[in-house]
Amino acid sequence: MAVSLPDVARARIAAALLSCAAAIAAPGPVGAAESIELPRPSKDQPIDLVAASSDVDYKNNKLRFQQLVVTQGPLRVEAQEATATGLDFTKSDWTLTGQVRITLPDGKLTADDAQLAFRNNQVARATAHGAPAEFEHKLKDSPQVVKGHADTIDYDVQAGTVRLSGAGWLSDGDNVIRGDTLVYGLATQRVQANPDSAVPGGVHITINPKSQDKPGAKATDQPKGKPDAPP
Repeated sequence: MAVSLPDVARARIAAALLSCAAAIAAPGPVGAAESIELPRPSKDQPIDLVAASSDVDYKNNKLRFQQLVVTQGPLRVEAQEATATGLDFTKSDWTLTGQVRITLPDGKLTADDAQLAFRNNQVARATAHGAPAEFEHKLKDSPQVVKGHADTIDYDVQAGTVRLSGAGWLSDGDNVIRGDTLVYGLATQRVQANPDSAVPGGVHITINPKSQDKPGAKATDQPKGKPDAPP
C-alpha cells in the first residue's frame, strides 16, 4: 500500500522521538543524520536595521532602540526594545525585550526577552527566555509543524540547532516528548533528549495512536492551556 507524504513525515518524527531514549545512552552529534539544505545568514549578506527610535551613546558605546527589526538573509529579529554594545557586528551583543520574535527558515521563535550575538558580521546565536519561550518549525514537504516550548531556547544559527532547556516540550502534532533538555536539528529534523544525562526517567515520550489514522491530530500531552472539551 502506498504511504502518503504526511504519513511518511509522521513516521519520521515518531522514529526520531523514539530514538531519543537511545540517544541518552549513546548520544551522537545532531548533524550526523541525513539533512536537508538549510538557508542561513552569511557574513556577506547585509544587516538591515529598522527602528521607531534610537539613542546612540558614542562615548560609552551603548545603543538603545525602540520597536526594532533586524534582518540578515533569511533571518528576521523583532523586539519592542533593544540595547546593544555597539554597531560593530564583528562582535556585538544585544539584549531584546518585549514581544521578541525571531523568524528562521520555515519556523519562528517567540519569547519575553532574548540575547542576540553577532560574530564575524553575522547573527551567530540567539538565546530566548520566557514563561515559556516557544518554537515552531514546518517539516519539509509536509503540512506538519513541530512545536515546542521551554524556559530557555538557544538557537545556534550556523549549526542549525535549537536547544530547549528547562521543562522542554516538543510535539509534531501527534506525538510528544518531554525532558529537561531537548535538541532539535532544523536541517536533520532529528531530536535528542537529555543528551548529556544518564539519569533514568528523565525523558517522557507519548506516542498518540490517533496519528495512525488522523493526520495532524492535536497532541494530547500538551501541559499548557485547557484540555479540549469532550465531543
